[in-house]
Amino acid sequence: MSTDSSLQLQPIQTWWPGSTLPLLISGPCSAETEEQVMATARRLRATGNVHVLRAGLWKPRTRPDSFEGVGERGLQWLLAARDETGLPVTTEVATAGHVEQCLRAGVDMLWIGARTTVNPFSVQEIADALKGVNIPVLVKNPLNADLQLWMGALERINRVGITRIAAIHRGFSFYGEKRYRNRPLWEIPIALKAMWPNLPIFCDPSHICGRRDLLTDVAQQAMDLGMCGLMLESHITPDQAWSDASQQITPEALGQLIRSLQLRSAVPDPQKHTQLGILRREIDKYDEEIIRLIAQRMLVSERVGEYKAEHYMQPFDVERWNEIRETRSRWARDLDLSEDFIRHYLEQLHNESIRRQTIVMNERNKPTQHSDLSSHT
Repeated sequence: MSTDSSLQLQPIQTWWPGSTLPLLISGPCSAETEEQVMATARRLRATGNVHVLRAGLWKPRTRPDSFEGVGERGLQWLLAARDETGLPVTTEVATAGHVEQCLRAGVDMLWIGARTTVNPFSVQEIADALKGVNIPVLVKNPLNADLQLWMGALERINRVGITRIAAIHRGFSFYGEKRYRNRPLWEIPIALKAMWPNLPIFCDPSHICGRRDLLTDVAQQAMDLGMCGLMLESHITPDQAWSDASQQITPEALGQLIRSLQLRSAVPDPQKHTQLGILRREIDKYDEEIIRLIAQRMLVSERVGEYKAEHYMQPFDVERWNEIRETRSRWARDLDLSEDFIRHYLEQLHNESIRRQTIVMNERNKPTQHSDLSSHT
């Protein structure tokens, strides 16, 4: 066992000795019938790529009339599939009752879904039900892009003695998103990995994409970022699935997807990659220059704040902000830069500029200095 910051972690390679990375967890979004679970398990096993069979038994649905899962009786279907195929089995738990039923049945692994991760009370209830056992537990990111909330859920599970623990990146709800079901926001799992380098992180392209045609690209991005495995939904007849039909693929299509992925070395040998070191030093030079320019820009923003304070102007000018977004986006297009990247960059830069202007303006316009504002109107 190794200690990684505040987490006590058992390396994922020891979870199931003999399994090779990346680990692949697959199966239907929902267990629908015993025949469906068994047929899916057999065909996934035949691909030779799947390490763990998954199926949802308790489904936290948005609307009450949606299919909410078969519940506890589906546990016996999973166990029967395990007996026949040899694949360990896993399902989602959202309450202490779910945990207790799974432990009694002998399920091999549990995962906590995004709708549960968002609630610390629910996570703690699950953690308390897990005391005394060291079953592997995977924790999906919360619905919203809150790194601290995700970390807190992992810590709660770890602190009751679960050392076989991993995170699952399944994307984040984002109002107005059109391309993805849940925006990837790769910077969030990257930040989590930076905080806890030894924490295994899986990716769930099914819930990020919400549609089959995007799965391969997102799965490849996850592999390029060094994630330890994937959770992908597979169904024998995806279009007839009782839940999330558009994001599921057949076991055969899953096998083809996995075989298409390219696995790359995460830590190159410096003796063999001297050119990489040269390029990284060049990036360092540009980063230093960019940071110096940002610092100079902030000094100008403070001078803008002084001017606005002197003339009793508001710090936020919507017309100026719209002009900045429009012109900088055009500059980005002309230079083949991602407009989405530039938009995020500008938002952060603008927020910091307004913050600095506000500090300057508050300092200049203290009530003790200008107690009678009517004299300046």
